Amino acid sequence: MFKNYLTIAWRNLVKNKAHTLINITGLSVGMAVAMLIGLWIWDELSYNKNFDNYDRIVQVWQNQTFNGVTGSQTAMPIPLGYKLRNDYKHDFKYVVLSSWNYGHIMAYGDKKLTKDGSYMQAEAPDLLTLKMLKGTRSGLTDPSSVLLSASLAKALFGDADPMLKTIKIDNVWNVKVTGVYEDMPHNSEFRELGFIAPWDLYMTTAPWLKRAETRWGNNSWQIFAQLKPGVDANKVSAEIKDLKLHAIKAQGDDVGASFKPVVFLHPMSKWHLYSNFKDGFNVGGDIKFVWMFGIIGVFVLMLACINFMNLSTARSEKRAKEVGIRKTVGSLRSQLISQFFIESVILALFAFLISVLLAQLTLSWFNGVADKTMHILWGNAVFWLLGLSFSIITGLIAGSYPAFYLSSFQPVKVLKGTFKAGRYAAVPRKVLVVLQFAVSVTLIIGTVIVFRQVQFTKNRPIGYERTGLVQIDMRTDEIHKHFEAVRNDLLKSGAIIEIAESGSPLTAVYSNNSGLNWRGKPAGLQDDFATITLSPEFGKVAQWKLIEGRDFERNKVGDSSSMIVNETAARFMNFKHAVGETIDWGKKYKIIGVIKDMIMSSPYEPVKSSIFVLDNDPGGLVDIRLNPKMSAHDAIAQIETAFKQYAPGSPFEYKFTDEEYARKFTNEERIGKLAGFFTLLAIFISCMGLFGMASFMAEQRTKEIGVRKVLGASVFSLWQLMSKEFVILVSISLLFAIPTAYYFMEGWLQEYKYRAVLSWWIFGLTAIGAIAITLLTVSYQSIKAASMNPVKSLKTE
Repeated sequence: MFKNYLTIAWRNLVKNKAHTLINITGLSVGMAVAMLIGLWIWDELSYNKNFDNYDRIVQVWQNQTFNGVTGSQTAMPIPLGYKLRNDYKHDFKYVVLSSWNYGHIMAYGDKKLTKDGSYMQAEAPDLLTLKMLKGTRSGLTDPSSVLLSASLAKALFGDADPMLKTIKIDNVWNVKVTGVYEDMPHNSEFRELGFIAPWDLYMTTAPWLKRAETRWGNNSWQIFAQLKPGVDANKVSAEIKDLKLHAIKAQGDDVGASFKPVVFLHPMSKWHLYSNFKDGFNVGGDIKFVWMFGIIGVFVLMLACINFMNLSTARSEKRAKEVGIRKTVGSLRSQLISQFFIESVILALFAFLISVLLAQLTLSWFNGVADKTMHILWGNAVFWLLGLSFSIITGLIAGSYPAFYLSSFQPVKVLKGTFKAGRYAAVPRKVLVVLQFAVSVTLIIGTVIVFRQVQFTKNRPIGYERTGLVQIDMRTDEIHKHFEAVRNDLLKSGAIIEIAESGSPLTAVYSNNSGLNWRGKPAGLQDDFATITLSPEFGKVAQWKLIEGRDFERNKVGDSSSMIVNETAARFMNFKHAVGETIDWGKKYKIIGVIKDMIMSSPYEPVKSSIFVLDNDPGGLVDIRLNPKMSAHDAIAQIETAFKQYAPGSPFEYKFTDEEYARKFTNEERIGKLAGFFTLLAIFISCMGLFGMASFMAEQRTKEIGVRKVLGASVFSLWQLMSKEFVILVSISLLFAIPTAYYFMEGWLQEYKYRAVLSWWIFGLTAIGAIAITLLTVSYQSIKAASMNPVKSLKTE
């Protein structure tokens, strides 16, 4: 019997090839989208779970209040780490101080490369439960040791054994390889941790680091910790919250104490998806994208299921006569129910298998856009169980209408031709079409607004000319020692317009300072200035825009005690004309110029008050303005030659400033691209459903169209007749979609202080586009039906 069901089901599917193709394609695309989104969500939710002590690892954060606004940060002072380690042993199993993870020159023999890594205390390998391939986790106890990731060890030593070999960090520090650990997975906060060097070695690299061991106001490091079993992070946070405040008061640092620092612990389980804080409280983070894509996945899958059910129920009405005949020859109702269910489930299972293939084919592209390394869970039984279960359930739901409704027909009425579907039989299908397009239009509007927000922010004036700018991170001081020679050589070559040194690139701020005083400063006003140290040529390199005063000048007497401020800083200090004003910051500085605000941090945030001062050793960055009269390729070659001459031990690595600035939009652009991709697929699925419904309606009304043509109806009037119903349904969907999209996207834009305005044309054009897509989709079937010879139409029965 079951074999007979399968045979009949297969024949019906083959007989109605167009219907079968539309049904399987729509459902398989929807399932593939849901599968990709499911993999993405799984990857996001499993972030950092590779660590054995995931549920007990924390990072130490602090809240600081600036003029009534509380901000949260991970930058911490060194003595806090020592205090937690020594006085809270009953709460913490490990407390690990760490530098920031940034690039260092790693050299072995003639091989030199730049790799990100950190200086960390000796317990770091145990805290991170490193999977050691060679050596042990105790490899950092020797101050002259280093642990390498497997990829870095391979890059430096090839297939040779790296153990106990000596390498050089930043061309200065000789260290011995005491261990090799497995690379961190891609969905880990430590995925770029190429090496770990001892904290004790780090403390010897610069004299100021030893001084920082006792300074509670110097927030320049990270602190990671592991709680002991059974210890509650919230309880410990309450115990340690005032540690820094008390210590900083004891040191007499009134400025630091005015920020009212509050120390707290942030669990690893919240690092990735719950890292946003507002007024000192966690307000979520990237978890909103997990919810957003989860909802999109559900909606797209729902669209596919709606299509599947719509077309299945619509097509089933054509089989009323078949049901009547089968009942007449003795088929039981239960047998008919089984028949319809089996056909529907077979379609759904076919769609699932094709969806797995589609997901596999698009996964490489999807990984590239989403910055993931996901793969289909071929060996995961849960994956297959969920996929097959969902397919069967979808098939059963879609087959329920024909199974229970059609199997109840009285064969006498059907075979006499007196059976007609009820007047409300099409209502559920119409409701589903409205729902389908409401979802699609909402997705379209959301995607347009995301891209518009990105473009709006990209068009924001940035205060300098980023085209033709190159920035180079110097890991050693050779270029600084020979800066004059390098500058002269490059200027003579004609490759550059100017070159400068700075402590921060034009696309970031590395240092902030407070405690400045000026004329008229209100009592109790807290100040916090982005601080950029630089050489005199920086302004010419950046081509910043002076709105008052002058730029720094080489060899200008007094400029070492001069300062340039941005317009936000001038307003903050309440100076209408800032030039000539004196700033007391340990010594007296005179403001010689005011520049237009430059966007150096987030382009979505207001520009911070910034000060620019000269320094004999500004920092480890070199900024270069290329000569537009020479090709960038030739200019870079000239620069490389000069740098290799004066810094032969350093790899020559450069970045274009405009590309670095563009990276600030990576997250929003990635979200926009993914949302756009899923929206296109949602529209495709919706259009396939419309096409199938239009095809069914044209077939159902073949005789009516023939009669109308005989009575003189034109093709255009028949097209109007066939299309009008779908346009009405889509118009109704717009009434639901537009307010919904406005509500959610207005809320999303509120997260950005610098944001685009929701314009009416976005909704208007989307509505016009939705109606146009509808007409294009149904017109083929409408015109085809209207163009048929009425003689053939009237002979169909």
